[in-house]
Amino acid sequence: MNPNPPETANSPSNPENASPPGTANSPSNPENASPPGTADSPSNPENSSNVEKPANPENLSDSERVGHAHRRHARDIPTSPLARNARLASLPLGFAGRSALRIGKRLLGRPADLIADELQRRTGLHVFRVLGELKGGAMKFGQMLSVYEAALPPEAVGPYRAALTLLQEAAPALPADRVHAVLAAELGAHWRERFGAFDDTPAAAASIGQVHKAVWEDGRSVAVKIQYPGAGAALFGDYAQLGRLMKLFSVLTPHLDVGPILDELRERVAEELDYRLEAQAQQAFADAYRDDKEILVPEVVAFTERVLVTEWIDGTPLSAVIREGSRAERDAAGLGYARFLFSGPRRAGLLHADPHPGNFRVLADGRLGVIDFGAVKQLPDGFPPALGTLNRLAHQGDWETAHELLVAEGFIRAGTALDTAALGSLLLPIATPSAEETYRFTREWLREEVVQALDPREGGMLRRFNLPPEYVLVNRVVGAATAVLCQLECEIPFRAEAERWLPGFSEGA
Repeated sequence: MNPNPPETANSPSNPENASPPGTANSPSNPENASPPGTADSPSNPENSSNVEKPANPENLSDSERVGHAHRRHARDIPTSPLARNARLASLPLGFAGRSALRIGKRLLGRPADLIADELQRRTGLHVFRVLGELKGGAMKFGQMLSVYEAALPPEAVGPYRAALTLLQEAAPALPADRVHAVLAAELGAHWRERFGAFDDTPAAAASIGQVHKAVWEDGRSVAVKIQYPGAGAALFGDYAQLGRLMKLFSVLTPHLDVGPILDELRERVAEELDYRLEAQAQQAFADAYRDDKEILVPEVVAFTERVLVTEWIDGTPLSAVIREGSRAERDAAGLGYARFLFSGPRRAGLLHADPHPGNFRVLADGRLGVIDFGAVKQLPDGFPPALGTLNRLAHQGDWETAHELLVAEGFIRAGTALDTAALGSLLLPIATPSAEETYRFTREWLREEVVQALDPREGGMLRRFNLPPEYVLVNRVVGAATAVLCQLECEIPFRAEAERWLPGFSEGA
């Protein structure tokens, strides 16, 4: 049990932290994909023992199947590599079993196209359930897939979109007794006295924690984020597996230096598990955007190492705007989303590095609410000037200078010959949206550019490419943000945002 009370936004900073929460020069915080809940987040269902099971699951609609998968409680996170790898192995094995079922049903005369649709739907729900219950890095991978689905052909990703989108908003959650145990350990045996009310049903559940809505002792509605027991072991284990997978990329990218990238990711993972660091980062953003007419960041209320209490915000998840928003709503949301991500380093000295749609809400007054500041990178001087400069050089067609800059920054090995066609295939997808005053992002454009940029043939830019560790999170944000804007299919004045927030974009800047 924690003998000390939780720190609050007005209390001194934890002695383990170098600077107090709520300052722009707070230490950088790692990535964390568990979204604090809002009223429009999907609520967690009842215990599976209380769920009425349909007589015939095959009669359920797609949405009912997803909801049924969502209404499953996760128990403690499996932490042993053997158990987690076995669960991950069930994905291809499950697909094989469903394929066998397809063959059997074809023998009984069911149409092949209907059987294929059913197979894909069931596979999508299986992916959601396995990755959701494993939490940790496995679920983070699923959330990444949900962002980059915009780059995949619609006929391939369509049946999986509902299940992948659900990973942005929720996952099977821990039961109340396990939640209460964490709260007692972190806030003390009398933790309920800190709250006027506490909802045992989670508002959101994600990779390393889940969120409950509550009323704080001063009457404010708050989001209470609680870290899962065993989250640390699960996350480190999954990232160890990620390291093995990344080494396979040497076949496609022989110049990619995997070691420093893995070191950078491991450092971020270690920090990610400490909610005190996330509290510092979120308060820094809240201070920087206080009274902003377009962006709202909830204030931090209290925190410990494994519990974070912040002000609650109501709003429509960005994923819902992607699915159902009008053209005007998607344009407005896209502009606010891009502006927040690109302005953060200049205004707060920090980059919000987990830009999947589950971390953003469109409020009733039109502002964009931002939640979950676990994945944050310190950029006290703003974005690296090379990013804006490379955009400008691509617009100008100055491939020689761009090549020299990529060598200087460590993206290309010194001595590599200039190949203007290959260099253009790498840089033009990044530079195209800022070439004109406005740009409409589309899934079709993203698919074309990804295919071109990832050309694995000998001589292609991918085979010469390296990712310096200081650019790992920056690259993640730029790529994922572009994918989300394409999911929104929004048209925004992107060039003005680049001119305003990217050093080096304008001549002489």
